[in-house]
Amino acid sequence: MPEKRKKKNLKSSKHQAARKPKKPAMSKKAKKAEKKASRKPAAASQKTDGAVSVYDLKGKSVATLALDPLLHEGPVNTDVIYQAVLQYRAGEREGTASTKDRGHVRGGGKKPWKQKGTGRARHGSRRSPLWRGGGTTFGPMPRDYSYSIPSQIRRSAVIQALKGRVREGKFYVVSHLELPTPKTAQVVEVMEALKLRKPLLVVDGPHQNLKLASRNVRGVAVKTAQEINALDVAGHSECVITQSAYAGLVKRLATTRHSTAASAVPRPEGRGLKS
Repeated sequence: MPEKRKKKNLKSSKHQAARKPKKPAMSKKAKKAEKKASRKPAAASQKTDGAVSVYDLKGKSVATLALDPLLHEGPVNTDVIYQAVLQYRAGEREGTASTKDRGHVRGGGKKPWKQKGTGRARHGSRRSPLWRGGGTTFGPMPRDYSYSIPSQIRRSAVIQALKGRVREGKFYVVSHLELPTPKTAQVVEVMEALKLRKPLLVVDGPHQNLKLASRNVRGVAVKTAQEINALDVAGHSECVITQSAYAGLVKRLATTRHSTAASAVPRPEGRGLKS
């Protein structure tokens, strides 16, 4: 009889795998706090002193600009940005999807067979959604998806989106963006000097050479300070604005702050009431 093999002592130190030390037990409140901290982006924790550098087209700092408190004070309200972006995206939908229900499909005016006596199920039209070649039930029809939100929310969304770019360090102020000739290579040189990937170029007026030079570069958009919205800012990784356009932008957005402050002033009681 062959001898039985001895079982290896798997509990010995040779066969034990290196185990990671167990983490100390955490309470539910501590776990929730850790999850919330991990969800917050790193850029949100950075504090800005409200001053940014002004660059030239070669990427050199030539001056310093003190930002308006509107663009760097307080937390970023992402809910307002979401509402505005959703509204702009809905307005971009064409709404041309179309199907035919049983009333739009050609034919089907005659009853296939009589109501009773055939042993088959009753039908009134060959264009019923139950039949091959019939209509579609509750299919899409051409419609307008656009809707409106209050103007104060739209302006506030622009402020919050710009504030987010300032917190991330992706808000650049340049002395000017005037190009002598409409050459794409000049725009590429500016992007390389400032290390831009998908910038939004904000100017104070129509710059024909800049528009012609940038339209051949993917991801680059040229807008004026009076027409940019939250979707423009949120849809681009960087925001590059000229000094003159920045002054016009702050003047435009400051109306939100003034109108909100005016609405918060309490009205005197008894005005306009007859005794």
